[in-house]
Amino acid sequence: MTVANKIRTVMEQSSWIRKMFEEGGRLKAQHGADKVFDFSLGNPNLPPPDQFNEILLDAVSTCGLGDHCYMPQSGFPQVCEEVAAYLTNEQGVPIGGGDIIMTCGAAGALNVIFKALLDPGDEVVVSTPCFVEYKFYVDNHGGVLRMVPAHDDFTLDLSAIEAEINSRTKAVLINSPNNPTGQIYSEESLAALGSLLQSKGKALGRTIYLISDEPYRKIVFDDHQVPSIFKAYDQSIIATSYSKDLSIPGERIGFAVVHPEADYKEEVMAAMTLTNRILGFVNAPALMQRVVACLQGKSVDIGAYLHKRDLLCEGLDDAGYEFIKPPGAFYLFPRTPIEDDVEFVRALQQELILTVPGSGFAGPGHFRIAFCVADETIINALPGFKRVMAKYH
Repeated sequence: MTVANKIRTVMEQSSWIRKMFEEGGRLKAQHGADKVFDFSLGNPNLPPPDQFNEILLDAVSTCGLGDHCYMPQSGFPQVCEEVAAYLTNEQGVPIGGGDIIMTCGAAGALNVIFKALLDPGDEVVVSTPCFVEYKFYVDNHGGVLRMVPAHDDFTLDLSAIEAEINSRTKAVLINSPNNPTGQIYSEESLAALGSLLQSKGKALGRTIYLISDEPYRKIVFDDHQVPSIFKAYDQSIIATSYSKDLSIPGERIGFAVVHPEADYKEEVMAAMTLTNRILGFVNAPALMQRVVACLQGKSVDIGAYLHKRDLLCEGLDDAGYEFIKPPGAFYLFPRTPIEDDVEFVRALQQELILTVPGSGFAGPGHFRIAFCVADETIINALPGFKRVMAKYH
């Protein structure tokens, strides 16, 4: 054998998201791309803001030798200052450049955080349904992911979270707006979660961190707001990226920020700066750091995603599907009319509609639709969605 047994097992279990994405490639080759309706992958289909190309061209044309060299592992100091200035307003607490580490996307940020915080056997509690990769990120660094079901409307079940916290709990991980549900956690629930972690940490004699994964923060609808976790709890860390709000996931640029009043902030920041290097990231991409520094607060046209959401929701409602209308992100997570969500997704596949079973997100009995696709894809898929639902009614 050449491949590690652990990785071989992961390969065999492989992500449902990737499985369906790869299946989409096969079906498109067989039937033609215009005949396949691929809702499997959360890959933004909107162009970046107009300013992105302008700033990118300017950054390339003005680059000097030093602009392509190594920089402090936390990122260019001026970039960190620009990010901190924007976050001070967004989070409602004063944040400095020294609280920021530029990273290779939100995934890089989460791995840097977990590597810095987790000892072998430490536990991270997460509300489900959740992004499938979290389990791998925590396991990468010797931790154990403890999954706790959310309420039926996908809001936080604080009693269930409290019951899961024990002497090995190092952090609670949240994702709002949520992938795969689009749910946004309320200011009241975050404040209650912060109080819970404060009291449990005091009783257990250890700091319990609140880690918030926020790559969809700017993709919100209907005047909803994403509350600040920094105002809810001092011992908190944010991981995020520009992948979704600027439509640049392939550029791998994001950051982590530690609450300025966290008890062990200096030590945590030093640890994360080190782990950014020893995990092999070394530093975030230099060119993209310079570009995003000039795009703080900018985003793609969120109205286009709102239109896609409403187009999909109206069509599925007419077909008899049950779902929570998502206040954010670009996912819909309807209930399946049968218990076996995998079987239902396979039935959709017969109509050349590719979605992902909810069990892949620890949300069985549902399926995920990524509506970051062309409007025509949604419109042309709706008759197939309706035919499949009719088979089970």
